[in-house]
Amino acid sequence: MPRATSDAKLLIQSLGKAYAATPTNLKIIDLYVVFAVATALIQVVYMGIVGSFPFNSFLSGVLSCIGTAVLAVCLRIQVNKDNKEFKDLPPERAFADFVLCNLVLHLVIMNFLG
Repeated sequence: MPRATSDAKLLIQSLGKAYAATPTNLKIIDLYVVFAVATALIQVVYMGIVGSFPFNSFLSGVLSCIGTAVLAVCLRIQVNKDNKEFKDLPPERAFADFVLCNLVLHLVIMNFLG
């Protein structure tokens, strides 16, 4: 059992060192993704405690958070300099795609609210 604990600590330390080399713009996107997922989890916990009377509202809120997180992950993939697949795509274009897709997502979410 102590070996597993030391392996876990070593893994966390190596991940921390590797993440320290990550550019700031990617860290900001990561923080946004964590915030969106945390907001979705809070909504699910709230629904579990209070109830899901306006179920469309619950689904809209959770799907909005998860959809935004997925779009942010796509933005992170496109903006990452180490990713060779999107090397010709300027970051401004990737951000414009992110904004446009978020607009479409939230228009659908607002329509789903009823």
